[in-house]
Amino acid sequence: MDEAMACIPMPVNPLWVNPSVQLPFGLTADHIAKAMDSFTSFLKIVNLALLAEKLDRLESILMPANFSSMVGEFVGAAIPKFHTALIRNRYPNGHPDLIPAGVHPNDSVKVASGGIEVKGSQSMRGWQGHNPEDTWLIVFVFESNKPADKMKGIMPKPFRFRMAVGAKVEKADWQFSGRSATSRRTITASISKSGYDKMVKNWIYRDPQEIKIK
Repeated sequence: MDEAMACIPMPVNPLWVNPSVQLPFGLTADHIAKAMDSFTSFLKIVNLALLAEKLDRLESILMPANFSSMVGEFVGAAIPKFHTALIRNRYPNGHPDLIPAGVHPNDSVKVASGGIEVKGSQSMRGWQGHNPEDTWLIVFVFESNKPADKMKGIMPKPFRFRMAVGAKVEKADWQFSGRSATSRRTITASISKSGYDKMVKNWIYRDPQEIKIK
């Protein structure tokens, strides 16, 4: 596959959406699928514009952690466009990302018990956060190229969502990720097996040919 073809993300497949998923605040799998569609449309526009300028695709420019963050931020910001009962938390780095509309002054709160945290990840498990918290968490798992792929001889491939899962996780569903004495990496907490099982059982979107969920 060449760069031009890889600029076109794989579309969100409506047959891979779970209409029976249990979500809070009146949110549905259809709302989430539309938000995912918004991201693939955005990425297509950006990557085709970059291609016209003979530049690398966005996912091949940004570091993986930054691109994953952008996926989560974009989809999280798009969800309220399709479900107005939720709104983006206007507090800088406030938790959670999405909160019920009109509940907090100016829709801004540093920390709230009610809402949904949203993350993007290329990893199928071990999703990370800075603090272990009781929260509703939705993770969008995707596949894309990375900046180092060219040096490794990995061919261009289009962005695609592989899975979206969500559940109410508790502090017991997190575990702190250690680091070596010389590491400068920020200490984070990762979703443990108990949290993973909760989230995957309540899947929102998945490629059934690739991801088997009991």
